[in-house]
Amino acid sequence: MKAAVLYELGKPLRWMDVPTPIPTPDQALVQVMACGIDGTDLKILEGFGYTPQLPAIIGHEIAGIVSQVGERVTRFKPGERVVIYNFVNCGSCPLCLLGRDQICANLKGVMGAKGLPGGYSEYVSVQENQLVALPENVPWPDAATCCDAGLTTVHALDRARLKLGESVLVIGTGGVGSVTLQLANAMGAFVIGVNRTAKRQQWAYANGADVVLNSGEVDIPSAVLELTHGLGVDCVLDVVGNRETISCGVASLRHGGRLVIVGYTPETYPVEGKYFAQNELELIGTRAGSKQDLIRTVQLMANGTIKSVVTDTFPMEEANEALKHLSAGQSHGRIIMLSPAGQQAV
Repeated sequence: MKAAVLYELGKPLRWMDVPTPIPTPDQALVQVMACGIDGTDLKILEGFGYTPQLPAIIGHEIAGIVSQVGERVTRFKPGERVVIYNFVNCGSCPLCLLGRDQICANLKGVMGAKGLPGGYSEYVSVQENQLVALPENVPWPDAATCCDAGLTTVHALDRARLKLGESVLVIGTGGVGSVTLQLANAMGAFVIGVNRTAKRQQWAYANGADVVLNSGEVDIPSAVLELTHGLGVDCVLDVVGNRETISCGVASLRHGGRLVIVGYTPETYPVEGKYFAQNELELIGTRAGSKQDLIRTVQLMANGTIKSVVTDTFPMEEANEALKHLSAGQSHGRIIMLSPAGQQAV
């Protein structure tokens, strides 16, 4: 099979022949049709966050067709459409038993990031319990977004405990932010989006923002206070996660408000303990999502609650060009790579 292989951090991937994986009795071989790319991939290439053993095949947003199954696989058969859950967890620790798969105490691996080859390839072998059935009405590019942008949003909104009638500030309206705008709007919240360009402002309105603020033109906390009659928002979802955005988010919260860190950078954040304590603010972390979150995301995509956030597609053999496009901020939605088979199917 062909794959885009990372041989050296900071260097271009190589599109080349590699052995096709052989599934174990508990695994399925999946023909990759589409694989998304996002900021996690850029972090891996820079050596931040996950550090895979090189050479490595990255990519964790995978949709495809079951090609072959091991002898102990019973719930899926060749020809079925699936998306793949990224995390391989133990299934027996207290966190797994609570349904918090992605923070398993004995996490065994993460697709395309930690210990497991990813989806920048024509085939992947995965455990049966990583597979989630994909309805026929979900196109391949949109299916791939379920595995990260959708999954992450569904889980982050659960962590945020967002309620009908509350106000929410979404900082960053790219792939994950776009889905966040859609679902927060569907939940009946008053949704304020924050980004930096006119093109992204239009995109944010199209995805459900009630108001969009340009951080290059206005002081965000001041504008938020004006929009909320001096109170501040109930909740902030920060999809960027740097010093500037975290400070902006904290200053935009009402007393008793909640800030959810969805995106992150290598930076640390200055947090004033007195301000947090006396105003009873909450700082909440969120990581991807559980397998159940992925199942819910697929359902929301299939019934039309989540609409497509794919704005750019690339052939998988042009992975380096796709990553450059992402790094340069040239896409205001999600970028998806189509495998050779995926290119023929769309």
